[in-house]
Amino acid sequence: MSDADVTEIALRTMLVAAKVSAPILVTALLVGFLISLFQAATQIQEPTLSFVPKVIAVSIALLVTGNWVLSEMVSFTQGLFDALPRLLDRT
Repeated sequence: MSDADVTEIALRTMLVAAKVSAPILVTALLVGFLISLFQAATQIQEPTLSFVPKVIAVSIALLVTGNWVLSEMVSFTQGLFDALPRLLDRT
């Protein structure tokens, strides 16, 4: 396995990690931003007001995108296992 192979695998790993975490992170970011705008406008500084809606929104995002996330991870893992003989054959 050459340095280029390791770099390619690392790059693909980071891209898949970014793709599968993006829906959850963007959902939490948007809900947190909207709640902070609401808190600033109403001057209600209750910590649970920002926590509970984020948990609910992230749970819904996981339910909606969970199948896609799982299929992306399975596809990536199968690609790695399929490439394993080619990677180990190069010495």
